[in-house]
Amino acid sequence: MILGRVVGTVVATQKDEKLRSAKLLVVETLDPLTGEGKKAYTVAIDAVGAGLGEVVLCASGSSARLTPSSDGRPVDTVIMAIVDQYDIHGKILYRKSGQ
Repeated sequence: MILGRVVGTVVATQKDEKLRSAKLLVVETLDPLTGEGKKAYTVAIDAVGAGLGEVVLCASGSSARLTPSSDGRPVDTVIMAIVDQYDIHGKILYRKSGQ
């Protein structure tokens, strides 16, 4: 799994039939030890209703095609969770606003 932050959207008016209803988001990979962006980006199909700025968990490769939203679709990365909080060794490194 990949920890990332949603940093943008992708709009494609012409796309494969299997992607017609898919929401595509740009995700920057995060360093889980610091929470800082790694300047590495991917486009992911959104299975959970994520929004700009949210920290998310992504699956990639063949695992990305195992969710109901991505099954049978030509995708390499899927956003499968919105992170509320994470910690390492008891130190909270991220907590979603309002949590």
